[in-house]
Amino acid sequence: MDLASEDAFRLNVLLANRPLAIRIDESRLMVYGLSERGEARIQLNPSGRPDAYVRLVRELISGQVLGSPGGYPVYLRRWTRMGQMRDESLEQLLLLGEPEAVVAAVHAPGLTDELARRAWWAMEDAENARRMLANPAVRGGSMGRVLADYLVDYLPFEAEPDKAMESVRLVLQPGLLEPVRLADLWTRSARKPAHLLGFLHALPDHLPEPGAERRDAPALRERLAPLILAGDPVALLCGRVPSAAGQSFLRTLALVLAKPPTQELVGSAFDLMRSYFGALRPGGDPNLPLPALVAEAQAFCAAPDPAGPVAACLAAAPELAPDLVAMRILSGVGYGAIRAYLIDSTASGSLMRRKLAPVLDALEAQIDLLRRR
Repeated sequence: MDLASEDAFRLNVLLANRPLAIRIDESRLMVYGLSERGEARIQLNPSGRPDAYVRLVRELISGQVLGSPGGYPVYLRRWTRMGQMRDESLEQLLLLGEPEAVVAAVHAPGLTDELARRAWWAMEDAENARRMLANPAVRGGSMGRVLADYLVDYLPFEAEPDKAMESVRLVLQPGLLEPVRLADLWTRSARKPAHLLGFLHALPDHLPEPGAERRDAPALRERLAPLILAGDPVALLCGRVPSAAGQSFLRTLALVLAKPPTQELVGSAFDLMRSYFGALRPGGDPNLPLPALVAEAQAFCAAPDPAGPVAACLAAAPELAPDLVAMRILSGVGYGAIRAYLIDSTASGSLMRRKLAPVLDALEAQIDLLRRR
């Protein structure tokens, strides 16, 4: 089977006019070309099987654009999601009418705001939007708000909680959402742990609707003032947690831990806790089961090293000892804490939560302590 002469002629004219991007709609047998003047359309007229005919169209386009008549090169398929495309190749990729070629361009570190506009025209897709919003050049350009609005509108249809969480985290980057839009997203996220976790990752100290600070917060700030002014990281954390922002963070974190839908989100919540309370554990994840983690935290604060990170805070405010134990525990929570409960398990939802109840309940108890509940 050969291309119809009329189709071959019109495709060659399209390519000769140097389009900015090409999209092929296989269901409608239509080729679209984007140019500075607008959008061109070519209705295909197959003489045989449509899928085989579209393959011939792609071969013609690839031969003209890349000099590779075999279609989208196999080696490009391997590199698509690895960010290994040369920046000078990105414009060509968007001319191939291949979804995988668009994905390759989207994953490239050298993607510009203009190329993002072309890629979005070629293939509107939530995963592409997330990938492009992770690129500072795109996020800060004209496409940033376009992609953020799309992801917010798409959230009700996002089936995978970890992707929903990532979408929320990305759209909350500075300058992407209007305040009214952000407030509406917060309201709609109230009963969705994945969305709330996205807020916690993006805005740990600036959550909407902050609550009241802890009653002892002013007194603690006064006692820790010299250390806080000196930039002591543990003192700064001890002032952060009782504040209104810190209490809002803990309240939202408790909502997430009360009903996490997947193991991936549990792991993400643990990553968040280690980061938030990291001043107490600069060494990172100790990979300990929870009982060992609790014992280690109690010993760490019961007899602190005079030159260690907590001694100065305990000397200034001895009543902080229970808080420091709780924060030390939360700073070390990782996969080691749940490994014994999830051996060879792919459980999710309520079954996973039942398996993890001993760990999640213990962590919520530490959060309640920090909230003085």
